[in-house]
Amino acid sequence: MLISKKVLDLLSAGLLRPTFIVGCLAVLASCGGGGGSATPAPVGPGDSGTGAGSGSGSGGSNDTGPNFSDVDDSFQAFIDSDPVFDGISYVLVNSEGVMHTGVFGDHTEDTVVLLASTSKVPAVMTIMALEDDPNIEFSITAPVSTYLAYDGPYADRTVEQMVSNTSGIPGLRLLPGYGSATGPTLEDFNHLCQFGSQAFFNFESCGQTLVQNELPTSRSAGSVYDYGGSQWQIAGVTASTVANATWNQLVDQYLGTPCDLEVFTFGNPWESPESFTGAVDTLAGVTNPNIEGGAVTNMADYAKLLQVHLNGGFCGETRVLSEEAIASMQTDRGGLVTTNATPYGMGWWIRTDLPGVFTDPGAFGAVSFIDVNRGIGGYMAIDEYGDDADSGAPPEFFIGQAIPAIQAAYDAAQ
Repeated sequence: MLISKKVLDLLSAGLLRPTFIVGCLAVLASCGGGGGSATPAPVGPGDSGTGAGSGSGSGGSNDTGPNFSDVDDSFQAFIDSDPVFDGISYVLVNSEGVMHTGVFGDHTEDTVVLLASTSKVPAVMTIMALEDDPNIEFSITAPVSTYLAYDGPYADRTVEQMVSNTSGIPGLRLLPGYGSATGPTLEDFNHLCQFGSQAFFNFESCGQTLVQNELPTSRSAGSVYDYGGSQWQIAGVTASTVANATWNQLVDQYLGTPCDLEVFTFGNPWESPESFTGAVDTLAGVTNPNIEGGAVTNMADYAKLLQVHLNGGFCGETRVLSEEAIASMQTDRGGLVTTNATPYGMGWWIRTDLPGVFTDPGAFGAVSFIDVNRGIGGYMAIDEYGDDADSGAPPEFFIGQAIPAIQAAYDAAQ
């Protein structure tokens, strides 16, 4: 890492706990790249059974389809080999429904986890559904000044640029320069307001702070790929402003209600992620939700969201996204800039090492993926948030080992 943990602890000693900055910087270490020419970490900061059965003896619906028992064995071996992780689970889907679930250790199919950056795809889905709404005048290609009542150095950037990490607004690599982690005034926190769960952090006013306060090393829009950070929060605030709704109201309107999601919601866990117990009412910061990394969910909910990307945009009989919106999320934008070009769509990392595969990994270890060539997708959940957890190990295992094994099992059944 560019900034040592010791320095970060010193920066964040006081009003905000050390885990605030350390947790945010974990996005840098474990967000995961697209393979091939993927971004080096310092550049960006922030089942056993077969067929449709479940791992670790929990019941599945049937035994038809691909045999994922070898994949299950690899998941069991992963948690057996790492004493920090007590449980892990995953679900695989195709356009018709759930193909397979695997649950290991202390996880159940109902386990709710912090998603961190695996929130990004659902966040973009919400924004794209808003753009699809015929009753709303909103375009991701318009400057945010079109919709906001204030101006600032970042008001000329578009939501499209922001959620593709190409807005020129410094990403999480600049996290230690976002502001003072100890305040004491709101002005001192500056861009760090987006990570605050305490009552004096306000979603709308923080968005205005982000738009109006220029950060060092800012670049012109469309010139550089710079992962995460303030650009995502501005995009969410803009969408909420357009709809005259809170961010979670938008998520519920465009995803939660039509997809019949049980627990999917956004908060702001970064000050103290270990305080989240798995119960939604322990999620901090719901009035100042963090757009790029604040969501929580269970396997069933995320499985439904992945199916939208495989069945042409539907949850059941309800269209959630247009086919154009789905394709747009997968279209490379990050790889087209002149500085730090990195294959990235909107919410999806484009895996150049796994053709047709798009991933959305998070700092706490969760990962989602779709394989458009095979028409399948999946999501892995893990819930160890302590400082002793190697948050990069689960995504490395899932992307490097599990996805190829899932592909092999699927191909063998065809």
